[in-house]
Amino acid sequence: MQFSQQGRLRRTTSALALLAGSALPALAQVQATGEPPSVKGWRTETVTDALPQAWAMTWLPDGRMLVTGKEGTLHLVTGGKVQAVPMEGLPTLMSSGQGGLLDITVHPADKGPNLRVYMTMANGSSSDNRTILVQGSFDGKKVSSIKTLFSASPSKSGGQHFGSRLAWMADGTLLMSIGDGGNPPQRVGNMLARDQAQNLGSHNGAILRLNAEGKPAPGNPLAARPGALPEIWSYGHRNVQGMVLDAGGRVYASEHGPRGGDEINHVEGGKNYGWPLQSFGLDYSTRVPVGKGSVPGMADPLVVWSPSPAPSGLAVYTGTAFPQWRGSLFSGSLAGMDLRRVELDKDGKVVRQEKLDIGKRVRDVRQGPDGHLYVLTDEGNSRLLRIVPDKS
Repeated sequence: MQFSQQGRLRRTTSALALLAGSALPALAQVQATGEPPSVKGWRTETVTDALPQAWAMTWLPDGRMLVTGKEGTLHLVTGGKVQAVPMEGLPTLMSSGQGGLLDITVHPADKGPNLRVYMTMANGSSSDNRTILVQGSFDGKKVSSIKTLFSASPSKSGGQHFGSRLAWMADGTLLMSIGDGGNPPQRVGNMLARDQAQNLGSHNGAILRLNAEGKPAPGNPLAARPGALPEIWSYGHRNVQGMVLDAGGRVYASEHGPRGGDEINHVEGGKNYGWPLQSFGLDYSTRVPVGKGSVPGMADPLVVWSPSPAPSGLAVYTGTAFPQWRGSLFSGSLAGMDLRRVELDKDGKVVRQEKLDIGKRVRDVRQGPDGHLYVLTDEGNSRLLRIVPDKS
């Protein structure tokens, strides 16, 4: 059943009113009503429109780009030319629903000739699946010797909420987001899938911190807790599909909420980000608020969006083409078909928001080595777009 944007906004605003006694952070209350204004002064250039159902992109040291395709394909982009990249040894891919071949990154220390390529993917079958991290060696033509470095536990059924984004920290450790597993009545073991996000004995609904071999990174802040999995860095997340570090090393993550309540969080190790006990969204079935707007001991979101733009991909802009954008977060929107610019002050607090209307579902946004923002659209023949100034 389809609902109008105005209808969603009325329902979510009413839900927020019900939560008014929950000591909502003032900023979150403001950000949870309506959409930011559109901005002009920019345009898109199409680099290519020949990428099959693209999901994520990363740059190689020589300036070329690798792009994953959700159905299990990998592509090398050189200028506007697209070349299929064979992969040898990819584990069983579960490509139904939201599952598939997902994020990609190259080890930041590698310069060639053989590069360590890391990819996340949904692995298994419709009745028994999980998010995994694989690594292969890219020689410029193919990815070989692919092996599984990490597999999220417990496994789940269905095609929802795999995450998953990757981000390298300055110390050479790798952050990996795992979705909570799905919406009720989906179950994982004897728990609702969404409740896994509060279970430190589950990877689901968490951001993990791993070493380059996929093992728990030393010093993870929750590892000493009884029953906690040593890979977990932060928890209480629903479905993080955007993650980036700024120049100061601060970690930002965007995640999908239920029927409203999409968030951007400033994520710090050891903290609980609330899902499903703290949320600004509505239950899909009952349309009543899920949890409370703010819970003591849980981190409040930096930004809340209602209606849901469905955020995917997150970048920090440091280029020179748009001086007024420097230091801002850019969040892609699937349902909103736009980029959301979130301007931050020197302390990381939100100053203002605006949006760039792309007109296509945005799956990923990254800043390229040339200082421009690049956008991947979410469609059968995905487009790779570059954002440049409009001087007309």
